[in-house]
Amino acid sequence: MATATATMAATAAKLIKGGGSPQMLLSSSKSAFSFSRCPIIIHKKKKPINNIPLLISFSAARHNYHLHHSFCTTANVNADAISTSDSESQSGGGDANSDDTGTSMSKIKDAGNLLDIRVGRIIKAWRHEEADSLYVEQVDVGEAEPRIICSGLVKYVPLDHLQHRDVVVLANLKPRNMRGVKSNGMLMAASDASHENVELLHPPDGSIPGDRIWFGSPDDQTNLPDPASPNQIQKKKIWESVQPHLKTDDSCMAILGGEHFMRTSAGVVASKSLNNANIS
Repeated sequence: MATATATMAATAAKLIKGGGSPQMLLSSSKSAFSFSRCPIIIHKKKKPINNIPLLISFSAARHNYHLHHSFCTTANVNADAISTSDSESQSGGGDANSDDTGTSMSKIKDAGNLLDIRVGRIIKAWRHEEADSLYVEQVDVGEAEPRIICSGLVKYVPLDHLQHRDVVVLANLKPRNMRGVKSNGMLMAASDASHENVELLHPPDGSIPGDRIWFGSPDDQTNLPDPASPNQIQKKKIWESVQPHLKTDDSCMAILGGEHFMRTSAGVVASKSLNNANIS
């Protein structure tokens, strides 16, 4: 094992100095080591070396050896969890991680309050003439003219349940052409894990079309930032950063990051019956 390890080290050194091929590193050790399919970057003076297929680790029968510490990011790996693990190992405890988590959630809340989410009221809804899965809604969001919004709710909500209904509208997305109809906004809904059950979020009683919806406490209403422009929402991927943290809680209340309720001045936004559900 010592000989194989020394061989690996020597070959890796050649690679780093530019004196060997990537295949050399693999072939010199294939009898003693097995390789992960997940890549890392070998560094020289803290700069990545180009054009090298990157090796994450090699292991022998009883021992693991690593060129350097690295993580393979997959769909099942949470970057925040990796960050937390590193912080704990370096600090010897979890206090720093609690602070990091609080800071992270504060940033998510701040990003959430850049979204222009409003109370809307559907004036009229009908089936899209060119798309079987879409409704077209005319929605009052407190502006001079109602907005036209397309939503893929045909499978989940009967048409007569949309008429004159209060809804929650994400209003600062860029308009999109939906099979010939320009959609200017999105109706927000909760869905279960299988996406077989979908319910539109509903504002609390007493809400008025155009009322702003925010994340946090009632007192936060006086300190809200101006909503970001549609261009900023798209360029900075604000909606994409916020949406994974949007859920309903055990009581079907809409909540961001498990601690910041989604609310109007009249109360908290909710789903009718879907608890612990995703919101999009």
